[in-house]
Amino acid sequence: MTQKKLRSSEWFGTADKNGFMYRSWMKNQGIPDHEFDGRPIVGICNTWSELTPCNAHFRKIAEHVKRGISEAGGFPVEFPVFSNGESNLRPTAMLTRNLASMDVEEAIRGNPIDAVVLLTGCDKTTPALLMGAASCDIPAIVVTGGPMLNGKLEGRNIGSGTAVWQLHESFKAGEINLHQFLAAEGGMSRSAGTCNTMGTASTMACMAEALGTSLPHNAAIPAVDARRYVLAQMSGARAVAMAREGLSLSKILTRQAFENAIRVNAAIGGSTNAVIHLKAIAGRIGVPLELEDWTRIGAGTPTLVDLMPSGRFLMEEFYYAGGLPAVLRRLGEHGLLPHPEALTVNGHTLWDNVKDAPSYDDEVIRPLDKPLLPDGGMRILRGNLAPRGAVLKPSAATPALLQHRGRAVVFENLEHYKERIVDESLEVDADSVLVLKNCGPRGYPGMAEVGNMGLPPKLLRRGIKDMVRISDARMSGTAYGTVVLHVAPEAGAGGPLLAVQDGDWIELDCAGGRLHLDISDEELARRLADRAAQAARGAPAVRGGYAGLYVQHVLQADEGCDFDFLVGCRGADVPRHSH
Repeated sequence: MTQKKLRSSEWFGTADKNGFMYRSWMKNQGIPDHEFDGRPIVGICNTWSELTPCNAHFRKIAEHVKRGISEAGGFPVEFPVFSNGESNLRPTAMLTRNLASMDVEEAIRGNPIDAVVLLTGCDKTTPALLMGAASCDIPAIVVTGGPMLNGKLEGRNIGSGTAVWQLHESFKAGEINLHQFLAAEGGMSRSAGTCNTMGTASTMACMAEALGTSLPHNAAIPAVDARRYVLAQMSGARAVAMAREGLSLSKILTRQAFENAIRVNAAIGGSTNAVIHLKAIAGRIGVPLELEDWTRIGAGTPTLVDLMPSGRFLMEEFYYAGGLPAVLRRLGEHGLLPHPEALTVNGHTLWDNVKDAPSYDDEVIRPLDKPLLPDGGMRILRGNLAPRGAVLKPSAATPALLQHRGRAVVFENLEHYKERIVDESLEVDADSVLVLKNCGPRGYPGMAEVGNMGLPPKLLRRGIKDMVRISDARMSGTAYGTVVLHVAPEAGAGGPLLAVQDGDWIELDCAGGRLHLDISDEELARRLADRAAQAARGAPAVRGGYAGLYVQHVLQADEGCDFDFLVGCRGADVPRHSH
């Protein structure tokens, strides 16, 4: 078979002035002549940063990737890209997901790279790197940093992120004191890696594996397990072969691959953020994906993985129980894997990779006749309050609240919520519906993870643990509750959420996919007209810069929150010479 001409040959394969320049400056790193013999050049796209704690161990992972590239006859080149860590970055890492994807796209296209290994970990780094690589459509393989070890507190396991929400509510309810609350800090995050719950980082790692963009078991191997480094080395070697084969992302990120991922998200009890991120990735590679696909494909899928925040266990147990391959096998054996023939980065089909996968613990990865939840598919809600859709995660919700009617308690923005929620005179009860506005893509800006509003302390003290909450925000994948998210269009774009007032009746019908504000169409139109000038009320002033670009060009949640000018695949044609 004739090997496809490599992109890098346009830099290093010519005996002229330009070839001289490209080779000579690379040689200042001590690279000998024989390294420029036409071997594939494999980029290692590294999101390492000490400000991104989940990815702070990536330098070691990169070294193992390099070993794999070198042993397979490739030329490894490591390069940094913007690392948008969830835990430190304000106002939200979602604000810079698209920025990171632009960094990745331009770094790949403008450099002599034939294939790329994407080092991902913290929530937004996985979609950002896949979006950027998809826009170039070169061979790419994902290596995730892996989850942290189980958190520990007073002899029991606690989940990263999930423990914060649980313990803080207990503190507000007066069930624990401040010392007990703060004592969990060290034990919750006690090793390198991402959140050990089925939060957004673990969900997107599973999505990458279900899409076929990583080797089997990439999603769940703990960060500090030596097998994580073995997988990194194997992935580096495989990237060299992909470059020679011309196995580009468009051959893997097909419509069939996305349908598999949607089904898997239901089976693992995955994060609501996957709805936004998969839409954005699909948009970059030119695959049509709509909110209705989540209902059509995900509905009726049992949740098999018993992990926090929906269940009991953590990612460490998930890996020991068999990891994602065990889940995929169970789905496939019962005809629930939509496209087992989908191609993956190792050149085999998804089913070939998992058909013999063992499962070691039926408590962690449940049999289909004993699921954690009979139907774990994301619910897409529509109605006059969310004409373009909203999202709810049933596996994290209280079943009794999935059919609910209550009066709205409205917060105009996050600051208003923080001020008002602690007011002992607030007119609120367990049947109320908490409504938060101006926290969407444009209104915040960036669509922060504030949708899982903490409950009023006076209700927590009465033992109330959940209420219906509605917003145009997102929530952490580690969070839980009957939380309606991603309302589109958002209040900051003049959506119907802007019109909600205290005391309005709101109806939630999860089974029927309905979210309704109980006022007439005429009243809704009148309110929106009156408040059109207040569409961005409470939003921080944006005075140009990247934030200004973001607000001007970001799409709504139902469209994946990508920039309008970034949607689509632009390829990786070799640019003109720089000299």
